[in-house]
Amino acid sequence: MTDRRLWSYKEIAAHIRVQPDTVRSYRKHGLLPPPDLVEGGRPYWFADTIRTWVAQRPGHGGRREKG
Repeated sequence: MTDRRLWSYKEIAAHIRVQPDTVRSYRKHGLLPPPDLVEGGRPYWFADTIRTWVAQRPGHGGRREKG
């Protein structure tokens, strides 16, 4: 089953246990995948996009994240 809920910086930050500004910095430095949707100038990602990204992050292999 796919999770198509859209997450903003806030939801991503809660998922990986960092501040939203940290997630913004990740995007600025090209460390976050491209947004799945941009609405009103604000980026959003599908929950599954972020979960895949988390699983592939260096140093996080196999570590289970919150959520």
